[in-house]
Amino acid sequence: MAHIAPRLPPAHASPRPPREPVSATGNAAVRLLLDISGEALQPSSAGEADGVGLLRTDFLFRGRAEPPTREEQTTAYTRMFAAVPGRPLTVRVLNARACEPAPPAPGAVDRHRSARRPAPAGGPRRDMLVEQLAAIAAGAARTGADVGVMAPMVSTPEEAGEFADLARAQGLTRAGVMVQVPAAALLADRLLYEVDFVTVCATDLARYTMAVDRAAHFPPGLLDPWQPAVLSLIGSVGLAGQSLHVPVGVCGDAVTDPLLALVLAGLGVTSLSMAAPALPAVRQALGRHTPEECRRLAGLALGAGSARAREAVRAAARSGGAGTGPGGPPAGGRPATRRVRRAS
Repeated sequence: MAHIAPRLPPAHASPRPPREPVSATGNAAVRLLLDISGEALQPSSAGEADGVGLLRTDFLFRGRAEPPTREEQTTAYTRMFAAVPGRPLTVRVLNARACEPAPPAPGAVDRHRSARRPAPAGGPRRDMLVEQLAAIAAGAARTGADVGVMAPMVSTPEEAGEFADLARAQGLTRAGVMVQVPAAALLADRLLYEVDFVTVCATDLARYTMAVDRAAHFPPGLLDPWQPAVLSLIGSVGLAGQSLHVPVGVCGDAVTDPLLALVLAGLGVTSLSMAAPALPAVRQALGRHTPEECRRLAGLALGAGSARAREAVRAAARSGGAGTGPGGPPAGGRPATRRVRRAS
């Protein structure tokens, strides 16, 4: 295995405090966040959410031959951030694939979302990412909002570290990445040390783990977050997050399932991002079960076949959440070890 160069924290960074423990009477420390497009974000959008865990900005670039200027973006981000005062927001950034020779369609801005390492000479997509990060930082400064940024489709710790450095160079102090491919989950202990948080996209992780092509026919249930392989990978990320005190979120349609929310909490997940209508049912389910019960439900889901996992967890939750799984964290993967970071 190739050696991963250690990274030292920036001089201005303070040590991460341990994550607050989950309440003994429920999962109060599992934050429930919104998954929303900035186009639809209004002052009333946040509702009872603890913040915005996934703020999409694609609409600003859609259908344009040229990207919006920094000032246009800053104005838009200022409006978005002001709509959710006093609550944290996380913005998903655009594609930085400067190594690709051309946009996917003539006359259209490339809005596929990735932070793939750009070619050494840089390029237009890297410039777009820098402009977006600068505009996000300006919008945060104008509103005083707690804004984080995250890069999707990151596979390696090096990619994660490069994105975090780029974001911090623009004055953004909370930088994270999305875990969508197995490679990122398998090296979670290394990848999480490079960033301030991660968000797992359960749908994408299931698709790439199970080798499912969206355009192809595949057996029913294959693209299912209840698949033990998918849950095991999420558990690896959760375990690394607990060891390094790095928040681990999950987004996607899967988290709207209250039963799966219990399992995810048991795997060490600290936040769930979803559409607003799903919040009450998920909040109610988490409030009814202790962290210990959720860990047992997670162990039960990991031990069952994918076709039986949901019903096994449902039956155990109805009977008090005892289940038959282990009492400790059932996450897969080796224990995470803290690494010294190299100077940026």
